[in-house]
Amino acid sequence: MSEKNKNTFIIAEDGIDPTIVPKKRLNNGELMPVLGLGTFGSDSISAEEVSNAVIRAAEFGQRLFDCASVYGNEKEIGKAFKVIVDGGLPREELFIVSKVWNDMHGDGDVIKSCKQSLEDLGLDYLDLYLVHWPFPNSHLSGCTVDSLAPNAKPYIHENYMKTWKQMEQLVELGLVKSIGTSNMTIPKLELMLPDCKIKPAVNELENHPHLQQAELFDYLVAHDVQPIGFCPLGSPGRPERDRTADDTVDMEDPVIVEIAKAHEIHPAHVCLKWAVQRGLIVIPFSTNRRNYTSNLTCVTADHLTDAEMAKIATIDKNCRLVKGQVFRWKADQSWEVLWDLDGTISK
Repeated sequence: MSEKNKNTFIIAEDGIDPTIVPKKRLNNGELMPVLGLGTFGSDSISAEEVSNAVIRAAEFGQRLFDCASVYGNEKEIGKAFKVIVDGGLPREELFIVSKVWNDMHGDGDVIKSCKQSLEDLGLDYLDLYLVHWPFPNSHLSGCTVDSLAPNAKPYIHENYMKTWKQMEQLVELGLVKSIGTSNMTIPKLELMLPDCKIKPAVNELENHPHLQQAELFDYLVAHDVQPIGFCPLGSPGRPERDRTADDTVDMEDPVIVEIAKAHEIHPAHVCLKWAVQRGLIVIPFSTNRRNYTSNLTCVTADHLTDAEMAKIATIDKNCRLVKGQVFRWKADQSWEVLWDLDGTISK
């Protein structure tokens, strides 16, 4: 590694200038990089490994980090942020996200949860804070796919808005710059958006070539809510509880493989280029240096052609990988009830 300037953060020899990574302007004027490093790996990757990846990724040029209290590694990631900032990188050059977990939707609990994340991460503020799921239904780590929380409930709009009003208070208190939603559907957003004092800046949703969610994507864009795609590679490392026999593999799709060969790149990079060119922000997770560095670099050049983008648009298989089974509220329900597939909110 070499120090480029006397009082600047040490950048790896093979690192990139982070200013070449495109950014999206959120509806409140804040700028967010189009590709970040996810940090969910608690089912198989130690907190220390994730923390080390955060440091190494920042040295390479990564500036967006997507965290959450439920991942169980924010204290360790906080140590990484301290190394980064103490190393000379100004805090304002980082874009740090966290999320309130489902068991903290109650009165005052959102603010309490945010303050705990700030303490764990060693920060004075978050750039973005999300409501992780629209349900107050939690689950134990490592639980089976059939597990249900004993006090599980469906989406109740009045309760969700109580949670959202606390999110708005976080902005007013200066603890977060932007707030957003995650795993929301159009019927839920149709109720929510008119009731907001502060509109969500983003909505996180599962999005990859085999689950393109075009209707929801277009709805978000039309309402000036930035889509953030999780599982952009088809989540090959997702927990076992989220796997079913019908799942498909994006990176093995013949169209993705064909385009990858044409560009002489990995199929993963085709998925990421497609998402970013479509207008998404993406947050792939990896602790493998080769992966997280090449993921960041791939969105800065060698764009897909219009014909290639159109071809990928034809391979949507509506294959949801993170189905959310553990958030059901009745034992005899299918996971589909979480996603309002018929256009109405399930009760």
